[in-house]
Amino acid sequence: MVKFVVRNILKFAMLMVAVSIVAFVLVAMSPIDPVQANMGQASLVSMSVEKKAQLAAYWGTDAPLWQRYIEWAGAALQGDMGQSLRFNAPVADVIAWRAGNSLLLMGCAWAFSGVLGFVLGVASGLRRDSLFDRVVRVYCYVLASTPTFWLGLLALIVFGVALGWFPIGFSVPIGMAAEDVGLGDILYHMALPAIVLSFLGVANIALHTREKTIDVMGSGYMRFARAQGQSAWKAFRLHGLRNVALPAITLQFASISEIFGGSVLVEQVFSYPGLGQAAVTAGLGGDAPLLVGIALVSAAIVFGGNLLANVLYGVIDPRIRKGASHAV
Repeated sequence: MVKFVVRNILKFAMLMVAVSIVAFVLVAMSPIDPVQANMGQASLVSMSVEKKAQLAAYWGTDAPLWQRYIEWAGAALQGDMGQSLRFNAPVADVIAWRAGNSLLLMGCAWAFSGVLGFVLGVASGLRRDSLFDRVVRVYCYVLASTPTFWLGLLALIVFGVALGWFPIGFSVPIGMAAEDVGLGDILYHMALPAIVLSFLGVANIALHTREKTIDVMGSGYMRFARAQGQSAWKAFRLHGLRNVALPAITLQFASISEIFGGSVLVEQVFSYPGLGQAAVTAGLGGDAPLLVGIALVSAAIVFGGNLLANVLYGVIDPRIRKGASHAV
């Protein structure tokens, strides 16, 4: 257990360093001028050379890349991730403000897509070549080929504008004081974006689970169980469910990065104030500290999901836990 913890701490530390370096380099290679993006072209033209130099020094854009990174890394180790240029606030405060909305949105979408995809995959595999199986496959193929932003726009037009069932944007009612916003208001505004975002992971999990279910049902031990008089569902529940659940868990936790990437488009379409929308704003404004902070948070979420998947493997299948203990 000690080796497992130390190994994962080292992996996490190396991941954070690599992500921060790559993010800084990509921002430095961007053609966007942070001063121009944040001050505007008209203000920049009328600004004196001394004022431009003062702003560049204030935002640190006049220093070499390696110097900016070292200064940022030293401050980040002390808990200071820098100042956001676009939001004029500490990066940690901006991320903390937006992370709650994004985590709630992504968590609901991730859980719903995993459960729905697994149930559809198992049911489709147990009823191979039936009408239900064909409907599920067509449904998954259509979802897999549909762009997320187009699906979001369509859902917004139909259910938000035409039918009026859901609000057309934002995470809370417009004009309502923060102390008056209840959990029902938050869930109501999050429902439609979460449904659209959940469609990202349903197709892959359902199709993969279907194929795995078909393989399990055609195995020798399942034929032996059926020969003993067990129904298809009972034999699958007793002898095949764990074998199907393991790859489904792998796909489900691997889809965290896909869900996070999809949330950028969904939050833009629905004007949902989350990390995805903040990342777009930071990218257009050349806000390196905020972009790096969001990149680190997203990498930590993906790493945590993969780590949790490894732990759940041992819970679902004790053979994996025993094999790991022997390897150590």
